[in-house]
Amino acid sequence: MRVLYHHRTSAGDGQGVHIRALQRAFRELGHEVFEVSIGASRDSAAARPSRAARWRALARMPRLIRELGEYAYTSLGRPRIMAAANAHEPDFIYERYAFGNAAGVLAARRLGLPIVLEVNSPMVLELERTRGLSFPRTARRLEDFIWKSADRVCVVTAVLGDMVAERGVDRSRIFVTHNGVQPGLYDYASDARQRARAELALPALAGTVLGFVGFYREWHRLDLVLDALAGPSLSHARLVLVGEGPAHDALASRARALGVEQRVHFAGSKPHDAIPRLLPAFDIALVPAINPYASPLKLFEYMAASLPTIAPDQPNLREVLEQDRNALLVPPGDGASLRVALERLSSDEALRLRLGARARADVLERDLTWCGNARSVIEVASELVRERRARKGVR
Repeated sequence: MRVLYHHRTSAGDGQGVHIRALQRAFRELGHEVFEVSIGASRDSAAARPSRAARWRALARMPRLIRELGEYAYTSLGRPRIMAAANAHEPDFIYERYAFGNAAGVLAARRLGLPIVLEVNSPMVLELERTRGLSFPRTARRLEDFIWKSADRVCVVTAVLGDMVAERGVDRSRIFVTHNGVQPGLYDYASDARQRARAELALPALAGTVLGFVGFYREWHRLDLVLDALAGPSLSHARLVLVGEGPAHDALASRARALGVEQRVHFAGSKPHDAIPRLLPAFDIALVPAINPYASPLKLFEYMAASLPTIAPDQPNLREVLEQDRNALLVPPGDGASLRVALERLSSDEALRLRLGARARADVLERDLTWCGNARSVIEVASELVRERRARKGVR
């Protein structure tokens, strides 16, 4: 099939990873992909500041101006989509939903093409809680219009699907594709752990290594991990943070106050293609906190790397994780339970190996991969294309 892939991001973070990986998967399955975007989706350290710097720049932008600019994108994106469609004659449009962006659904309506809309979060709700919105009612009405106008809505968790359905989208038009991974990148040689620890400049005798990957904010609750690290039962453990974020200074200060700064390693931001070779440095992978509707990219990478994971016990994660089968789950925000789970895993190598092996097997058996996601999208889109052709009387 011929896929017109539209998005409104130039980010090199998880959004960019998702975009590039899904496009690659479509192509690996033999489909043609034509990208339409406001900027390139590829990482470029030379062309872009760090994520932390971008975060600070965006935070300083006046909210009203930023919001009006996001709404204005529709008038730019819609003609670009239509021009690309006229040039490439796609079978359907695939769009990553962005706040205030109705370009895809309006272009699809004009072109008579089916559109599959990928929704990763309820953006209006999310932005109301974080930066605030100047026109919340307008934002909600527009989001409802966009979601209801799409032929199919692809959500990253069933929990998010319920939220979309509650806004009036017919459940028959909603389907789930969790975030994915490319498993072949996580097939390791016998010296992978040694190489990964050397690259991260960890001591040869690092003890039990607890690892986290990503852009960290205060709500990620890495402070709970530091508190646990300060206890006597985890005096042998070391925390490695691969990434950066606005919580860095607070975490560094807390580590000093707890007397564990020598066992907390801020590895800094790494290009995403380096993550597979760095994960073997970890003994235990961490998702200390996550919002209630997300599908964290890091989780699937941990699983593909055969790592045992500790994560919050909440519905969106239970779509993938099962207690004592492929992970240890703890009540969200419960520092004492997190500490107990860390103690249990750090003292039981056999349990770590069993959970990690099962996690890896689940990725493969459930096809929690980018190609698996692409197959699901193509199956849905093929049905839409057949319906469209039937309405037109085309065989």
